[in-house]
Amino acid sequence: MSLHEGKLKHLEEQAMKIRELVIEELVEAGSGHSAGPLGTAEIFTAFYFHILHHDPKRPDWAERDRLVLSNGHICPVQYVALACAGYFPVDELKTLRKLGSRLQGHPHRGSLPGVETTSGPLGSGLAQACGMALAARLDGKKSRVFCITSDGEHEEGNHWEAVMFAKRHRLNNCTVVVDRNNIQIDGNTEEVMPLEPFAEKYRAFGWNVLEIDGHNIRELVDACHEAEATYEAPSVIIAHTIPGKGVSFMEGNYLWHGKPPTKEEAKRALADLRTLKGKIRSEHE
Repeated sequence: MSLHEGKLKHLEEQAMKIRELVIEELVEAGSGHSAGPLGTAEIFTAFYFHILHHDPKRPDWAERDRLVLSNGHICPVQYVALACAGYFPVDELKTLRKLGSRLQGHPHRGSLPGVETTSGPLGSGLAQACGMALAARLDGKKSRVFCITSDGEHEEGNHWEAVMFAKRHRLNNCTVVVDRNNIQIDGNTEEVMPLEPFAEKYRAFGWNVLEIDGHNIRELVDACHEAEATYEAPSVIIAHTIPGKGVSFMEGNYLWHGKPPTKEEAKRALADLRTLKGKIRSEHE
């Protein structure tokens, strides 16, 4: 899982392309979440194009690593990553949230290859990931399980039950990645229901805690290496991200948690992404 400079540059370019496709996907759907998907583009890029042991041609491969998306509302970015990785045609992204589409507003396991769990109710993903991790151990498999969670869903009690379960069973093959973007649907997390001291909470439960810049792919890859090398406890990677990353009028604004851009806003968003918010000239001009 070594990461040389050429591969890193490719991954960073892939993350930017994923952001563009997320915007195009959302404006076509006319509904969906913007801030979270844009803020986690590097995370999903790193997993589907470098970290995970998986095979898009064999989505049910028994030895694969699993990625569980607990905060299912950010699925537009997962769908884009899956499509770009080869699980299904990129053109199918245009069917997001449409009647009869495989791309539901929250992921539905069994409808779309690459989707490991059905999600929607926040706080339930880690329990599912723990079950997968324990089953892999009992079956003697080396596959790893990664669970992506939001920071806001840490307000849910069932998440902390799973945190205790993972430590009790020393599920070192289970790693949580928290999208620590500090927003939720109705405001900033520290104003709605304060989570800090956040890292200390996990440490108190006996977890190995790592904190990274969630937009730095190398930091995420290195953290996953360290998590894999930690044998006595499960690991959590707290990835500090900017919601709406790359789009000037969305960044850091919780009002973009649960709404898509209009056609005019999408044009502005794509212009921001293609010019790094005006720093370079777009090839589309």
